[in-house]
Amino acid sequence: MRGSARKVTPKVVDGKVQKKNSHEVTFNYWDHDPGYPVIDRRRPKPGHRHLLTKADIQKFIDILPDWEELSKGLKAIVLSEEDDCYGWHYQGVVGICAWDKDLWQEYGAKFFAEHSQILDRLGVETVPLPDGEAECRFTENQARAFQLVHIFLHELGHHHDRMTNKSNRASRGEPYAEAYALKYMDVIWDAYVSRFPLY
Repeated sequence: MRGSARKVTPKVVDGKVQKKNSHEVTFNYWDHDPGYPVIDRRRPKPGHRHLLTKADIQKFIDILPDWEELSKGLKAIVLSEEDDCYGWHYQGVVGICAWDKDLWQEYGAKFFAEHSQILDRLGVETVPLPDGEAECRFTENQARAFQLVHIFLHELGHHHDRMTNKSNRASRGEPYAEAYALKYMDVIWDAYVSRFPLY
């Protein structure tokens, strides 16, 4: 047993004692623009998982015809740990949230009605529930497609809104982002199904 704690002597340069630890700010995409979109993956919360990989995001970006324009001001794409929404956008960062470990989802009447066009295109089996609600029986490939061709495009719509608005805010809201995602999905659909399995 040692009689006293061991001390580490700081380095001395030109007669001046140097600081032992770095006190410089470590930059990240929240407070520093990296100059290109970083793809970041956060650990999902218990009971959830990421259906997408960083490679899936990159492969999807490769089929977007105007990515160079769309990615202006985009600092990061985050596979987010959030579990209370499908995606989010905040000041140049877009997030795609982790999915429930159970692929099947129950949707309220309003959400189901608003997304029935997308669910039909993806071939998702739906079982009607009372009051217009529905159980949507996603396969893994269909859920992945929903995240890419709808959720990701929707959040990019918010980013596009922000970048094309004089106020530099996403002020046109959900209708703009939803219309953007639906329009863009039509443009890239053939390229998507040629590169990603759907069934």
